[in-house]
Amino acid sequence: MMKATRRSMSDRVGRIGLCVLFLGLLGAERPRGLGDVNEIRTWSYPDYTRVVVELTRPVELSDDPVVRLGRDEKGKRPERLYIDIPGIWVGREYKEGVPVGDGLLQAVRLGQNTLQTTRMVIDLDRYDRHRMFTLSAPDRIVVDVYGNREEEKTARAPADPENPAAQKKSKKGSRLPMGSRQIQRVIIDPGHGGKDPGAIGVGGIREKDVNLRLSKMLAARLRARSFEVVMTREDDRYLNLEERTVMAESARGDLFISVHANASRNRSLRGIEIYYLDEDHKRHNLEVAARENGVKPSEVDSLQRALSRLRVSEASKHSRTLAECVHEDITEGLGVTYGDVSDLGVKKGPFYVLFMSSMPSILVETGFLTNRKDARLLASDQYLDTLAAQIAAGLGHYRNQGQQRTAAAGSGKSRKGSP
Repeated sequence: MMKATRRSMSDRVGRIGLCVLFLGLLGAERPRGLGDVNEIRTWSYPDYTRVVVELTRPVELSDDPVVRLGRDEKGKRPERLYIDIPGIWVGREYKEGVPVGDGLLQAVRLGQNTLQTTRMVIDLDRYDRHRMFTLSAPDRIVVDVYGNREEEKTARAPADPENPAAQKKSKKGSRLPMGSRQIQRVIIDPGHGGKDPGAIGVGGIREKDVNLRLSKMLAARLRARSFEVVMTREDDRYLNLEERTVMAESARGDLFISVHANASRNRSLRGIEIYYLDEDHKRHNLEVAARENGVKPSEVDSLQRALSRLRVSEASKHSRTLAECVHEDITEGLGVTYGDVSDLGVKKGPFYVLFMSSMPSILVETGFLTNRKDARLLASDQYLDTLAAQIAAGLGHYRNQGQQRTAAAGSGKSRKGSP
């Protein structure tokens, strides 16, 4: 009994000491050279919640950062995810935290852990796993926390065989593996927009305008093929990468198509190229990725550490097949109408907009606005509509392949279960 009392007193003294330290830090003079927190944003998706902390400077999170799960002193919820952010000062700014309350996260709090380090604490309702990476332009930390919001409710409520709709609803949070999904909903992302014109080409043609016109034509072509279509923008507005991802993930898309046009100092360079996400990208693709990501080419290399943690293997396999289907239809279809098409092929690239999506995703570079011939073609509605028809045909072929794989798998399962 005496030992328990001493331990309890020791715990209280320890907590008091931490409180004194924290209060002391709040009153301490800010060291020079530290960055600030601009904003905390959260988005709730069906399968996970995304937390974005925007900073005024880049931070280097170690390969094994201070991230751990812990419960309160009584061993009860909430569990918490702790992440230490070096070189950032918050002082008293976020002491109240940012409430979330979406069934997965309770809140996100920031506090000054040491004079040189800010600690982010994410209070959890449910937790399965998480992923974390940093982005630039602007500098920010992204934390995705995965978990099944329906799991606890389902465990508490008895099964109701008379109410199949309720049973179906309880399973809404989880999705089939990519190879088993029926391809129905396509997310079209017209690159750039608003204050971000993208590349400026021959005669002042702007990439953001070409991307939007082509995307609208592609949407019409896909709907004619019985696809559902969601566009991240349908007018000339600016969207950051998180907003584009919010729309794609919230709509629970099956495929993601990012539409762009290219540019180069070499005005003789022209042609179409299609990118899919993969860790093992070619070095010469970094310049294109840097331009679309809005960062310096030297900064793209930092993506490699993040990519290794993002479990891109499944998405990469299906994205490559998707890219090959679209590439084949574009080159063959345009060749019939416009003769020899300058084809730069299917390539790998570390594009932010691709690896922030959880579905098979490709980025189509439709031509070089800095080349006179490509710019003239991309200014033509007739050419853009033909290009849209061929991209849609490629998506149709990809969907057909998926249906054939699903049918074959189902047939094999039935044979396996037969006596």
